Amino acid sequence: MPKEIILYNLKDDVTDEDYKKWCEDYKGPLLLGLSSAKSFTLLKMLGGIKGNGKEGIPPEPTKSPFTYIGILDIESLEGWDKDRESKAFKEEFFPQWFSKWVADFYVLGGDEVYFGESQ
Repeated sequence: MPKEIILYNLKDDVTDEDYKKWCEDYKGPLLLGLSSAKSFTLLKMLGGIKGNGKEGIPPEPTKSPFTYIGILDIESLEGWDKDRESKAFKEEFFPQWFSKWVADFYVLGGDEVYFGESQ
């Protein structure tokens, strides 16, 4: 299943509590209402581990460069491209997210290569 993964930090004047409420009340329902959306998960990162196998640098705890990661499961990349051009996304959601909530961000899109679940 294709996914869009959004890595980002909030603006300095935005609280986690306010953002969580906005996501529960507006962002989540809007994204899930788009025709290509199957599910949406929002993660708040608590930390990470960084290493470099190429240079032989072993893993060590580190702060994540992004505080939030959104994972959107979509029906198809083509359908998602169409949804991003919709009025609800392009004229209502994105300008609000970009101007009020988010500082820096990075968006990745791709196809699922493997999915497994434990029994």
